[in-house]
Amino acid sequence: MKWIDKLLFPTAGVSGRRLAKAVKGKTIVITGASYGIGECVARRLAGPGVTLILTARTEDKLCRLKKELEDKGCNVSVFPCDLYDLSQTELLVQQIKEVSPQVDILINNAGKSIFRPVACSVNRFHDFTRTMSINYYSPVRLTIGLYESLKKQKGQMIYVSALNVLFSSAPGWAAYQASKTAMDSWGKAVAFEWKKQSICITSIYLPLVRTRMIEPNSMYKNSPAMTPQQAATIVCRMILKRSRQWSPWWSIFPRYVSVLFPRVWGNLAASKPNKKDEVCGSF
Repeated sequence: MKWIDKLLFPTAGVSGRRLAKAVKGKTIVITGASYGIGECVARRLAGPGVTLILTARTEDKLCRLKKELEDKGCNVSVFPCDLYDLSQTELLVQQIKEVSPQVDILINNAGKSIFRPVACSVNRFHDFTRTMSINYYSPVRLTIGLYESLKKQKGQMIYVSALNVLFSSAPGWAAYQASKTAMDSWGKAVAFEWKKQSICITSIYLPLVRTRMIEPNSMYKNSPAMTPQQAATIVCRMILKRSRQWSPWWSIFPRYVSVLFPRVWGNLAASKPNKKDEVCGSF
């Protein structure tokens, strides 16, 4: 790991014993579980007495992961689902309820990241509809669909968000930042509404994470980035602490610059290398 990565993303461990005790007997739903952060979280949480419900688009990968985790004594159900399609999200809610009336933790991890100037999306309206579907509509639908169970179990909904939600808008990120900000605003409102039901709403504002999502965008090739394992550790820490939110220690500095000097921030963002059709992928 480069020295800058160590400075920006210091490693903070999680007690395996404490985590196993905290999740034993609980049912946990993880979206985007076949690769990257979701896969790492599933591996960290798997153990005797734990029930995992995993969903992603890649069925064969989910099935292989299911077998691996069941060998650890974990009860695992997998449901292939394309969260771009809200009808599939509706079906997923019903499938989860049929498999387990109890859901203690919902981890909305699946997402789509896209970097593309709006002028290049003039004939690609789906850049906006698909991004909103997976980053906003689907996690909202899953959360409200499982509300009664989360209420009964005094559970937790964790949303894997992005650091740029906390910053002023930046060129190239109109579709992505709008969708993530929508979910962030929704989560903040719901956190207050559901506090009396003892449901914890947790937002994790991750910086760049070196997953296959960022591979299509060459400007991130040499950028400092977290590993999926580090991101998974943060998710596990939030399960233990039930904190309202998490962001990197240094995020306060660019946040203030972006808010106090939005023109400077916009110019800095616009100065990045920009291949007009570069796009980051999805879970």
